[in-house]
Amino acid sequence: MDISFFWIAVGLSAMGYLIGDGLKNFGNPKASFSEYPTLIKEKDLHLHVGLTKEEVAELLQKFPDAPKVELKGSTYYPYQRFMDWMSSGEIYKK
Repeated sequence: MDISFFWIAVGLSAMGYLIGDGLKNFGNPKASFSEYPTLIKEKDLHLHVGLTKEEVAELLQKFPDAPKVELKGSTYYPYQRFMDWMSSGEIYKK
């Protein structure tokens, strides 16, 4: 009978530790993953920015200095930098 109280105490201690550890970062959670890809291929960019293929092609032609990365002949756009660039107002000044 005494051994069952021991296991209940161990279980409650473990539960208290795990809950306390989880509450430490409750106000400031860190996401371990992003719901958006880091690099987007040029052909898939329209799917992530909410524009048509033609609009994205026109945007990229008009603004060749958009944030991009070229690897082995393929052009990729870093999602977060590209969205920051689009929302910065730089493209609306011209």
